[in-house]
Amino acid sequence: MAGHSQFKNIMYRKGAQDAKRAKLFTKLIRELTVAARSGLADPAMNPRLRSALQAAKAANMPKDTVARAIKRGGGSDDDGVQFDEVRYEGYAPGGVAVIVEALSDNRNRTAAEMRTAFNKNGGTMGGTGSVTFMFDHVGAVAYPADVASAEEMFEAALEAGADDCESGEAGHEVISAADRLSEVRDALEARFGPPASAKLVWRPQTLVPVDANTADELFRLLEALEDSDDVQAVSANYDVPDDVMAKLGA
Repeated sequence: MAGHSQFKNIMYRKGAQDAKRAKLFTKLIRELTVAARSGLADPAMNPRLRSALQAAKAANMPKDTVARAIKRGGGSDDDGVQFDEVRYEGYAPGGVAVIVEALSDNRNRTAAEMRTAFNKNGGTMGGTGSVTFMFDHVGAVAYPADVASAEEMFEAALEAGADDCESGEAGHEVISAADRLSEVRDALEARFGPPASAKLVWRPQTLVPVDANTADELFRLLEALEDSDDVQAVSANYDVPDDVMAKLGA
């Protein structure tokens, strides 16, 4: 299991489904608000908002909740709350590099939360640029496996100007340069319909092997970071073998 999978396969370790859904909605609402505020409230003219809407749809967020978030971001229902985009970097147990992306209405509070999460779970928070050199900031467009064959998706990705395409049982992931994400997403959407997701991600250049003891500590830290309402995404360059994951899930 590689770190850029964003921990979907360890979500069994979290609490009740309703609590997880509420936290996810909080994160999505913030992204919708910031996306609408950063550009036009029309998704056709605002690629970030378009991606946020796709994520909200995938999470089955109610339409009225989506509309209120966009309205707030557009300024017609301004509650005075401003969210800043903040990035935190550090190391988890085993020397695993971690990047945390957050939307915060209080930088001091969020920084304190992140520092506490790192310190209490065997990690160390670093400064800006301390680990980002180990990652590539790229665009990632995801489709379900049944949308197309691996060959069809690869050919479409190539024609769209993407850099890479990885296909497997979990689906297709098309990788592009960060500044070409919208262009690649639009080309693929014209052929296959709306993607499951289209966003900028931090892709590890190399992965750090993690054993069972370290993996348990690592996942505790990642869960603590993701548990914050301010955190939008967590990326890490770990690689946990399948047999280790099986032991942790037993």
